[in-house]
Formats: sequence, C-alpha cells, structure tokens
Amino acid sequence: MADTSLIQKYNVPAPRYTSYPAVPHWNNSLNPVQWKGLFQQAYSEFGENEGISLYIHLPYCESLCTYCGCNKRITKNHKVEMPYISSLMKEWNMYRDWLKEKPKLAGIHLGGGTPTFFTPTSLDILLKHIKGTSTLVESPSFSFEGHPNNTTEAHLATLADHGFTRVSFGIQDFDPQVQQTIHRIQPFENVKQVTESSRALGYTSVNFDLIYGLPHQTLDSLKDTFAKVQELQPDRIAFYSYAHLPSAFPGQKSFEAHLPTHEEKRALYEQGKSWLEEMGYEEIGMDHFALPGDPLLRAKKEKTLHRNFMGYTTSPSKLLLGMGCSAISDIYYAYGQNEKSVETYKNRILMGESPLIKGHVQTEENLKVKSIILNLICNLHASWINLDELSGELIEKLLEFEADGLIAFNQQGVHVLEAGKPFVRNICMAFDPYMASDKKSGAVFSKAI
Repeated sequence: MADTSLIQKYNVPAPRYTSYPAVPHWNNSLNPVQWKGLFQQAYSEFGENEGISLYIHLPYCESLCTYCGCNKRITKNHKVEMPYISSLMKEWNMYRDWLKEKPKLAGIHLGGGTPTFFTPTSLDILLKHIKGTSTLVESPSFSFEGHPNNTTEAHLATLADHGFTRVSFGIQDFDPQVQQTIHRIQPFENVKQVTESSRALGYTSVNFDLIYGLPHQTLDSLKDTFAKVQELQPDRIAFYSYAHLPSAFPGQKSFEAHLPTHEEKRALYEQGKSWLEEMGYEEIGMDHFALPGDPLLRAKKEKTLHRNFMGYTTSPSKLLLGMGCSAISDIYYAYGQNEKSVETYKNRILMGESPLIKGHVQTEENLKVKSIILNLICNLHASWINLDELSGELIEKLLEFEADGLIAFNQQGVHVLEAGKPFVRNICMAFDPYMASDKKSGAVFSKAI
C-alpha cells in the first residue's frame, strides 16, 4: 500500500491527462476557419492512412446519477432523440464536405450521457448514415457505453449488426446503500443478464466501470462488489477514483458527509487492485485492468498503448473527431470542443455553422511535452536527448520524486517505479509548465490520489 505520508504529500489537484494541455489551459487561439484547415491537414497526413476515430456524444439520461461529472441532459421525453440524431448527421456531413474523398473510419465510440437512452431504431439511422458515407479501415473498432437497466437485447443486436464488439457498462458499485446514495440503482441480476446477452450476441470485450471513493463505501462493501465482478468475469475493468467537484456538479453536495477519508479512499483502491490481481487481471495503466490476452495488455507490452479523451486505447489513429454537444476532438495539431448546451449546439448546426466553442492550437513545445506525458502515463517511461534540456526547477522535482522512491532517472530518461504508480499524475504534472504557472487552475481538477 502507498505510504500514508506520501498520500498526504501528493494528494493535490491534478489533471487526468486525457489531453495535454489540459482543457482549462487551452489558449482558445482557434476559430472555425483554422479548425477546418487543420482538420484537412491532419486528415491528409494521418487520416488517409490511419482513419478517423469517431467519438459521438449522446447526452440524454432519464435520471441524474449524483456522482456523475459528465455533460448530460436529464429527461424522460424521448421525442428529443431524432432532432438530436439529425444534428449529428448534419455535423458529420460538414466534415465530409471538408474532404475531397469519402472519410476513412478507424472506429466509432458512442458515449454519454446514456447512449442506450436512444432507441435501437434511432441509433440504427445514425450509424447507417455515417457508415454509408465513409470507408472503413481493415479492422475498425466499434464500442459503446451501456446502462445495465436500459440496454436491451434489441440494442445489443442492432449494434452488433453494425460491427460493435465492445461494450462498457457503468456499474460503479453493487452495494445497495451506495447505489441509493448516488442514485444509480441497478440490481446485480440486471448486470448479469446484460453481460450474458452481450457475450451470446458475439461481443468480444465487456468492460465494467467501477469507482472507488464513493459515499458509504467500505472495504467490506467493496469486497461484495468484487465478488460479484468475479462471478461475471468482465474482460476489462476501469477502476476509477471518484472525482469530487461539487462546485461544478452540485448533485455531489448531497453526500459529502459520507465520503471516505483520503487514507480510506486509497485503501479501497489498493485492496481492489489486490483482489483484481488475485482474479487474474493485469494492470494496464492508471485505473485500468484486463484479463490476459486483451488487446490493451498487448498494446502495453508492445509499447503502442495510447491515451486520449476516451481513456486508454489501442487505436493508432492520431485523429480523434468528437461529434455532438460538448464533444472534444484531438486532431494532433489542435484540440476543439463543441458547444456544451444541447440547444445551442443544435441551433448552430441548423444554421450551417461549426459548433466549435473553444480550442487550442498546439505549439512545438506543447507537442514535445505531450509526448513525454503520454509516454509516462502509458508506458511509465519517458526519454529525452540530454538532461541538460530540462529546467533546473524540473530537475529539482525529479530529485524529490527520486528521494521519495517514486522514480529513477538519468541523462536519457525517467522510469516510474512500482511505488510511483499511484502518483503518476503528480509525476506528469512536474513536466507541465501550465500547472507551475497557473496556481488557480488546481481548483478545477480532482485530487490525484
């Protein structure tokens, strides 16, 4: 278990580094004309060969899960489905019009919100349009996020017919008291049924999202959750730290008094990790585990693991295109985010405008630091030409990490040691000049441990 004194020392706000720079540090030096040109450039350089990885944000949920930090819209009115689907198709058409040929797709990920809020028919219309107006790479990767309570056989079958082979179910925790408190009630029987149905329909990868640090979680309650996980044997596990940001997500205030302490929270992770290893899961990177033979594990061992706004991925594509309200794109040369409001997003699409609301054009220095951070968070190692190229302040931080037993470094690079794995976000942060210069930004990030 991580040293308690080190947890206290390093449990500070830190980015999760699904992008670099992190979103609060974007320079917003981007307009729609620039975005079009950079997208065309990136597609010409990377997309024609690697294809586009497409993330589609489907924001609707029927009820609010109070722990959730995602951009969502709560409604039981399913008449909202087709107007939103229509907007997505028009946004896709905009990108198609920017290219001289049919776009090449490396894969599609449906995220939310709750993608399975949408009927199978609505999803079928969207996917037929996108796939019918694009060319697929040889082995595309299609995945979606499903809610165990409303993912039906028809959802699974429709998406399987479109080539979807991976599904991620948001479990969070099986304990009834925890579920009640975070307003995410889903009986074990529902999860078991949808997991078995997925496998029966040919899905080759089932992922469970679990969270540690939730209200009322204890080692005893977590033990029961992991016993149920062991019974179902999902192929992958994402075991995330609960991010408490009540100023941004007011629903989280309702259970503040019942959250575990920092030390208790870390103990939950360490014990959960130990149980997963006993079950045969191997650690991939920060918060992720998989059974032997999983493509993510192979990518880790082959040093081809990548990280973006969807987390760890095996996709080689440097072009991640986000569609839908609040969706974020990473086109290597720049980041861009769409309007967060559903109505504003749809109105801008209807007017034939780009829905982009903010972005960041990467500098050469940005790309250099991004490469180091990606290597640290994916491979636990990063290289440089010579130690002399690092600032004195950075070397001081590295020496401190080394003294704490977290890393080893020399003239050519840095290795994160076993004891340093829980603190990899802190180690990445040392290379991030934005965090050093912007003391106020820490308030927008969750705690590192």
